[in-house]
Amino acid sequence: MRNTLSVVMNVIWLLFGGIWLAAGYFLAGIICCLLIVTIPFGIASFRIAVYALWPFGRRVVDRGRVGAFSTIGNVIWVLVAGIWIAIGHVLTAIPMFASIIGIPLGIANLKMIPISLMPLGKVIVPSAQYLPVPR
Repeated sequence: MRNTLSVVMNVIWLLFGGIWLAAGYFLAGIICCLLIVTIPFGIASFRIAVYALWPFGRRVVDRGRVGAFSTIGNVIWVLVAGIWIAIGHVLTAIPMFASIIGIPLGIANLKMIPISLMPLGKVIVPSAQYLPVPR
């Protein structure tokens, strides 16, 4: 039942905003790969683009301790592309909240903002595999 609900939500997501968000991530990835130094950002952007196409049933998890290069890279990413993609998530979430069926989509859209701002040091896993680590 849960898998069926995820598929239905993903199809609705795809039709009402997911394809445009993924296109933004793909565009950012292409631009980053053209500029040789930013290829790691491009790879992260492509990974998130696939997640933006089909987000329900998957989670974003921290890889754990990340190095200084990932932290510096995330700061550069925020300045170059992350802020614009985050604004795209907010602008896409607003009309989704306007309807009853769109509220879960708007919430999912807002939940994607942290990974759009800081993609390095994150991994996307199926929700069934996710086991939170006790602190």
